[in-house]
Amino acid sequence: MSKHSLQRLAASPGLGVASRTLVAVFGGYALAACATTALALWLPAAPATAVITANLLSFLIYTVAVLWAFATRSAARAWVGIMMPALVLAALAWLGGPEALL
Repeated sequence: MSKHSLQRLAASPGLGVASRTLVAVFGGYALAACATTALALWLPAAPATAVITANLLSFLIYTVAVLWAFATRSAARAWVGIMMPALVLAALAWLGGPEALL
């Protein structure tokens, strides 16, 4: 492929939509899963109540992530806006560790 055809491919709107769709589906799932784990570990409630609350909130988090992916100005901003909080929540879940459930 020539340099000109690669630039045209990168500027195509279809690639942006595909990228947003990927981050909405998979990144949104990762964000919701990390948030559910972190909330279940860190909410100051009985373990069963914390898990149920975290699971119910995961539906809201996933919905907001999908809306965010298509509401931002660029696909790159959608990736950063979903993956950065997912990484922070994954770190919080990792810090909680399995011994936090005992």
